[in-house]
Amino acid sequence: MTEKIPGEEKTIKAPVTDPEASPKAGLEREDAQPDPELSPVTEQGSKPVAVRRGMWSDGTGDTSGFGRIVRELPAPAAARPPLGSYFDAIHDRFVALHPAMQVKVVVDRGELTFHVARQHLVEVMRTLRDDPFLRFEFCASVSGVHYPSEQGAELHVVYHLGSMTHNRRLRVETSCPDADPHVPSVVAVYPAADWHERETWDMFGVVFDGHPHLTRILMPDDWAGHPQRKDYPLGGIAVEYKGAEVPPPDERRSYR
Repeated sequence: MTEKIPGEEKTIKAPVTDPEASPKAGLEREDAQPDPELSPVTEQGSKPVAVRRGMWSDGTGDTSGFGRIVRELPAPAAARPPLGSYFDAIHDRFVALHPAMQVKVVVDRGELTFHVARQHLVEVMRTLRDDPFLRFEFCASVSGVHYPSEQGAELHVVYHLGSMTHNRRLRVETSCPDADPHVPSVVAVYPAADWHERETWDMFGVVFDGHPHLTRILMPDDWAGHPQRKDYPLGGIAVEYKGAEVPPPDERRSYR
C-alpha cells in the first residue's frame, strides 16, 4: 500500500480509545493533529429572549401530555462583516454616514436587521429613506413584540423597509421598557406608518410620540389593556357545540 501524503483524506476503521487523539474515526485529514499551544474556544451563547414550557405556552392548560418540555428561544447574536449579499453595501454606507452611532447588526433567517436606540430612530429612518445609496422609500409594516423577561426592553417595535430603487429589504428594530413605553413616531418620514403605529399601540400599548392621531384601530375606544401582550389575560366565553360546552382558555383543565 502506498504511503498517504499529508492533507490526503483517509478512513479509519479501528476504534480510537484516546479522547484527545486526532484524527477521529471516520473521514479526516491525515495531518489533523491537536496543537498543544492552543486551547479550545467556546463561544458564549446568546441570552434567551424567552423560555417556553409545555407544548403550547404557560398561559393555557396543556392537554397534550408534553408539559415537561422546556424550550429556550435564543436571541440572534450580533453579526460582523462580511455579512453577505447586499447586506455589506447597506451596512458600510450606513456606518459611513453615522460612524459614532451604536447600531446592533443582526443577520438571521436571510434578513438584515438594524437594532437602534429609540432616541435615534427618526434620524436613522430619514437617512435610510433619503440617502441615494440606500433609498428605502417604502415602509411596509410596523409591528410590536412583547418580551416580558427582557428587563428594560420588554417592548420592541419592528419596521420593515423596502427599496424599490435598489430592490432591497431591511428590518429596523427598536425597544423601550414597559415602565416607559414611548417610541418616536415615524409618520413624518413614512406617512404609510400611520395606521400601523395605531395598531401597534392598540395591541401592545406602545405610545408613539408625535403621532397625529394615536387612537385604537381594532378594539373599542374604551377597551382596557392591549390584547397581544403576553401578560394579557386570555379570558373568553364558553362555547357550546353539539351539546358539549368548551370552556374559555383560562378555565380549561391543565394536566401539568
